[in-house]
Amino acid sequence: MKASELREMTAAELENKLQSLKEELFNLRFQLTINQLDNPMRIKAVKKDIARVQTVIRQNELSERSDA
Repeated sequence: MKASELREMTAAELENKLQSLKEELFNLRFQLTINQLDNPMRIKAVKKDIARVQTVIRQNELSERSDA
């Protein structure tokens, strides 16, 4: 997922995306624990996606404060 795609999303869409990514990370960690994870690099990718979403959410918050 690219940051430019995330910037086009609304706040509600970003929150939903963040929630789904956190659920996916939980499931991946669970699979890793029981040795059923096919692609361990997916954990790293999901963590980066979570960070991107959180960054865009924070940027939106700061831009709203500076506009007010």
